[in-house]
Amino acid sequence: MSKTIKLSSFTKKSFVSYGIVIIAFVVMQILSSTNAVSSMIKGQLVPVCAYIVMAVSLNLTVGILGELSLGHAGFMSVGAFSGVIVSFVLKQAGCSNGVRLFVGIIAGAVFGSIVGLLIGIPVLRLKGDYLAIVTLAFGEIIKSIMNNLYVGLDAKGLHLSVLQDNLSMTDGTVIISGPMGVSGNDKLSTFFAGFLLIMFCLVVVYNFVDSRAGRAVAAQRDNFIATESVGINVTKYKLTAFSISAGMAGMAGALFAMNYSTIVASKFDFNTSILVLVFVVLGGLGNMTGSIIAATVLTLLPELLRAFSSYRMLLYAVVLILIMLATNNQTFMNYLDIAVKKIKKFFKIKNKKQEKGGAVNG
Repeated sequence: MSKTIKLSSFTKKSFVSYGIVIIAFVVMQILSSTNAVSSMIKGQLVPVCAYIVMAVSLNLTVGILGELSLGHAGFMSVGAFSGVIVSFVLKQAGCSNGVRLFVGIIAGAVFGSIVGLLIGIPVLRLKGDYLAIVTLAFGEIIKSIMNNLYVGLDAKGLHLSVLQDNLSMTDGTVIISGPMGVSGNDKLSTFFAGFLLIMFCLVVVYNFVDSRAGRAVAAQRDNFIATESVGINVTKYKLTAFSISAGMAGMAGALFAMNYSTIVASKFDFNTSILVLVFVVLGGLGNMTGSIIAATVLTLLPELLRAFSSYRMLLYAVVLILIMLATNNQTFMNYLDIAVKKIKKFFKIKNKKQEKGGAVNG
């Protein structure tokens, strides 16, 4: 007798996320090969991938860990500039573009995780609004450091300077020029690399949530005191989740930075953190599929609505409301049920009128 394999609801959710990403990638590849996609949409594919990774990583902190972080753009900036530096060093060593992109993204993950761990040690002792305010402060501190960072490369190696352009180089190339950021950067990021990064991050997040550490994180989110009372090291698991989230944000930053020839620290400010938080909230806390959809729609929407400049913000607000309703399954189903009943009622009344009209004419 053949045994029927039953999948858990969690496994089904993860397969739905994987399926949506794979289908979207295949569809976009087909459309791009047939020139059915505008250059504007093609130019937004890599940023969409980066913002999806950011949304998934922040959802791990806000939705799974249950802590509100407002400085996630800081980790993105760390990954962005560390990835660019490593990429430039590998270019001087004669490495191929694919190797430079791969190692740059890995470097973004490593440095993002390290910074996340260092910040998480003092920050995760706080709760609620206090934690949100402190993460916001750390995000601005990171942005300020990156905004005043000068990095150069010569025969002696890397030279770093903060607050002033004093690299002490006799002959070399300046990679980061403080507030001017990076200029003349090679565009290495591709849509395929973004697709692989999204799939990797989804696998990491879903496996973490379904692991012993993930269940411990979810338990402390639901009841902190009860979790500590049974001997679970809450601090360790919270730091693990926060570091993974920061590492993925660093990877997104490296992918994002290597898609542009010029990148500045001001791009990773408070507004970017809030934008990613909007993706998470609209997509649903703990709902990775919702984060993917929200990040995609809200990244492309401003560009798609440029033709409707007079009603752009109105349409944007309407789409935000629709996404919120769609990601809240129960509310969406209730509205859908009401709409279906009204449509049925409309057609019943219309059919009765037609029958009466036919009887009178007969």
